[in-house]
Amino acid sequence: MPSDKGTEKKFQAEATPSPTPGDRERELPPGAAAAASGPEALLGLWTSWVKTMSATSPAWKGVDMWRPVPPDALADRLLGGAAQGFGDQLARDPVMRSIDQMWNANPLRDVVPVDWAEVVRALRTVWLRNLRRPADALTSAAKLNADLWHSAIESWNRAGQRWLGFAEAASPGAPGRPADKRFAAPEWHSNPAYRSLKEAYLLASDWLLQQSKADDLDEAERQRLTFHLQQFVDAMSPSLLLFSNPAALRRALETGGASLADGARNLLKDLAAGRLSLVDTSAFAPGRNLALSPGKVVHRNRLIELIQYAPSGPETHKTPLLILPPWINKYYILDLQPKNSMVRYLTEQGFTVFMVSWRNPDASMDGITIEDYMDLGPLEASDVVREITGSPAVNVMGYCIGGTLLAMTLAWLAARGDDRFNAATFMVSLQDFSRVGDTAVFMGEESIDLIEQQMMERGYLDSREMSNMFNLLRSNDLIWANVVNNYLMGEKPPAFDLLYWNSDGTRMTRAAHSWYLRNTYRENNLIVPGRIQLKGEPIDLGRIHQDIYAVGAERDHIVPWDAAWRITQLVGGKVRYVLASSGHIAGIINPPGGKGVHWTTPPEAPVASTAAEWKQNAVRQDGSWWVDWSTWLGERSGPKTSPPAMGSPAHPPLEDAPGRYVLEK
Repeated sequence: MPSDKGTEKKFQAEATPSPTPGDRERELPPGAAAAASGPEALLGLWTSWVKTMSATSPAWKGVDMWRPVPPDALADRLLGGAAQGFGDQLARDPVMRSIDQMWNANPLRDVVPVDWAEVVRALRTVWLRNLRRPADALTSAAKLNADLWHSAIESWNRAGQRWLGFAEAASPGAPGRPADKRFAAPEWHSNPAYRSLKEAYLLASDWLLQQSKADDLDEAERQRLTFHLQQFVDAMSPSLLLFSNPAALRRALETGGASLADGARNLLKDLAAGRLSLVDTSAFAPGRNLALSPGKVVHRNRLIELIQYAPSGPETHKTPLLILPPWINKYYILDLQPKNSMVRYLTEQGFTVFMVSWRNPDASMDGITIEDYMDLGPLEASDVVREITGSPAVNVMGYCIGGTLLAMTLAWLAARGDDRFNAATFMVSLQDFSRVGDTAVFMGEESIDLIEQQMMERGYLDSREMSNMFNLLRSNDLIWANVVNNYLMGEKPPAFDLLYWNSDGTRMTRAAHSWYLRNTYRENNLIVPGRIQLKGEPIDLGRIHQDIYAVGAERDHIVPWDAAWRITQLVGGKVRYVLASSGHIAGIINPPGGKGVHWTTPPEAPVASTAAEWKQNAVRQDGSWWVDWSTWLGERSGPKTSPPAMGSPAHPPLEDAPGRYVLEK
């Protein structure tokens, strides 16, 4: 994500100098002068923006919203003289400047990673599009106005009926609209004022988001516009303001204002740290109550530690399993706590498990390349695993970006005729980057240039930049819900193992990450045979001949499930594809006994040519996909024998798991 400094530079390049206080009062839209003074102004910002679009612009004066106007006449009225003056009008736009002033005055700007310059750009785009299509804009605005009136009248009518005893209590959500956790308090449904406010906000939000779905936008522009409009919509929620959040007001009354004092202390603490607290970091630590599976670090180089886990029984499968987690996160997502540890489950099923723990790089490692990741990672680790176990072959699993590295490694080995790896598993992993989910909005040329500039300055990409990106993809759950919890309710951040892991990020080395971004997200070179060369060998995924187990997640916003399915068409081996429920993390960390489901295709199903065709032939299965994978993996892991020793004379145990690299901050 762009830093705050980068955001300020981008906006300053587009905006005029800050006005004097007198200019501000004259030029800001109604209510915006107060808005610029503090966060409480967010509530009036939406109304201010709409009023300015319809009232302060000279082009709109005298337009009757309810009387049809000939499109040509209105177009002349709206766009006349645009060629010579519209750029100046935009540069002096009081609404856009008021948004920037309000955000710069808001203390949350230092802890909430919204790229406000991009939000302003998205709002300008909507404005310009409406000006160029006046007939459609007026029709859309009139419909929104009618919907708002209808919603308000209905809310008060229902309230009157309840007061007279003619109606039951209000339902928690409107028909056809999923439940919204932001409006869970009963007042949002029973109090007509709160209900009208909520419905007006939701209707206006839907209207604004619809503006990004025009046919004349290409997919990348539509996705970028939708994302930044969604950030604006989320930030404008009335639930984020004390005086329009009934739950926060109730708690303030119940605690005699103590919750507000606690919230202020929480805010000051986060401002000092320069980040929003998402989790109680004191509640967890690897080796204390996370990453508890017993094991030994049996190898260490400048990039990885290799952990060998202790067997859970007297026998294990002959062929060991090597796990390659993503290096953009720490490995213990696969070994959180005993109840949801994939490592624990695998050892209980009789597998000898080895885990790569990537080092958290610093500026001294800026020259580490993607070839180093392959050489010091899967290649060196597999040599150690084979030496310790005596097995000529190793099964291997790659998770997310670890799977992308695994695909490149398997293709490189195939080019050299090296069969050290037996069966391979890919979990929510991309090889074809033509569809990359919501992360595409961060992978434009300008964004990558900015990332590379930051890496050149530091020698690495700070983990906070990557964390901000992923948090913004689920801003209501991971950002704004915590703003309400921490600052309005005055509560401590939650103690949740998954959120702790999410906040315990890693840095990325400059050379390797730059190569990765350009050869995958930007140029999609991996799927073109021979376009990439690693260590002197051309990479061709079609040469991969291993049996493959691939997993996608139904609601994955980082690796869309149908993009994960593409591996079935890219490799030469036989692929069993399984679709898990839930998202990128919860779909994978789903042990038996939970509430998850998954989809598989029966053996007699025809070979699918598209992901949609595969889904049509798939059969829903209750329970975790781990059981299916364990069966598949066991059939390719050889008979069970006595487990190998922990380490060997050549690779003696260095220390207990989880090792030291995972503890580096």
